[in-house]
Amino acid sequence: MLARKSIIPEEYVLARIAAENLRKPRVRDRPRKARFIAKNGACNLAHKNIREQGRFLQDIFTTLVDLKWRHTLVIFTMSFLCSWLLFAMMWWLVAFAHGDMDPSTENTANSTKWTPCVTCSRSFTSAFLFSIEVQVTIGFGGRMMTEECPLAITVLILQNIVGLIINAVMLGCIFMKTAQAHRRAETLIFSRQAVIAVRNGKLCFMFRVGDLRKSMIISASVRIQVVRKTTTPEGEVIPIHQVDIPVDNPIESNNIFLVAPLIICHVIDKRSPLYDISAADLALQDLELIVILEGVVETTGITTQARTSYIAEEILWGHRFVPIVTEEEGVYAVDYSKFGNTVKVAAPRCSARELDEKPSILIQTLQKSELSHQNSLRKRNSMRRNNSIRRSNSMRRTNPSLMVPKVQFITPEGSQSASET
Repeated sequence: MLARKSIIPEEYVLARIAAENLRKPRVRDRPRKARFIAKNGACNLAHKNIREQGRFLQDIFTTLVDLKWRHTLVIFTMSFLCSWLLFAMMWWLVAFAHGDMDPSTENTANSTKWTPCVTCSRSFTSAFLFSIEVQVTIGFGGRMMTEECPLAITVLILQNIVGLIINAVMLGCIFMKTAQAHRRAETLIFSRQAVIAVRNGKLCFMFRVGDLRKSMIISASVRIQVVRKTTTPEGEVIPIHQVDIPVDNPIESNNIFLVAPLIICHVIDKRSPLYDISAADLALQDLELIVILEGVVETTGITTQARTSYIAEEILWGHRFVPIVTEEEGVYAVDYSKFGNTVKVAAPRCSARELDEKPSILIQTLQKSELSHQNSLRKRNSMRRNNSIRRSNSMRRTNPSLMVPKVQFITPEGSQSASET
């Protein structure tokens, strides 16, 4: 350390470090724009300042289904407890009005033919237990109602009706929450990134979609929307401007047979919002492509919907998805480990408009890619040839037995000449 300090002064080292820091360009990350649809399909939207909260109570069943599980379970438990306590209070009042709670009636019952409204009901606890037995139809045999009080019969009928309504609403709510359509959408997957490449002589926007379950999605259809912030000629700013873009599907009904992962293709033509975007302009675009997959679940018959989105940073220009479906022993096998893998391919860096105006760009691009491919093959073959020659030479040097021996030829004059073959 002392020797280095004596050779390089400390002032020079500090000055050099400062100069290097000044030369390095400081790249500041652009603030990431909030996306409308997350990769898992959740809508990134917050509702604020809602003044008409009473509209949610008008559709109480949908409100209960939309609640979180912890809130639903609390409401489920409290609805039954409150109904039991309410009718326990009513049974206790009926027994108290009839005199069943009076201790003197016990001796009277032994001496005369006095009949209580509910047998073995001497306290609020017994009235609460009887309320539970009535509503959930559990008869233990200790407490039962007699025909002495018509009011008790009315309370019995009322509690049965209320109990059936609570059971129907709450159990229906639990069933709908467990059978919601978005649970099936968890096994519908999309590729993490989308690609833009040439297919059939046209620039195409492509992504891959697949289903992990064996039960199929019936009448599955795919829609693509471009969401961007636009300004009209009148100066009106539209923060969420949605534009539908067509999907290249040979079937006129636009339905897909999702038995295996498919590559969904959108041809970038004059109708596409991506028509004027080149590879250099893609990173600067403030757009989001939303993909919506809809269909009917085969096992339940419920319509489901899976969503995802792609922003400019998630679109790879000049890439193509690798094939993942192979035939093995008469069965088509799908390798999901390569579901989102892509490879680079030859693609023009210009926009689709420039490609339509100058078709020669595509031909030149393909020719350049073919030449580069041939050059790479030549280099690879030459490298293999050189490696094989070096390997053979190294083997000859290391193994003396492989050396060619010297052969001596004797001439007629008797002189010997040595030659090596």
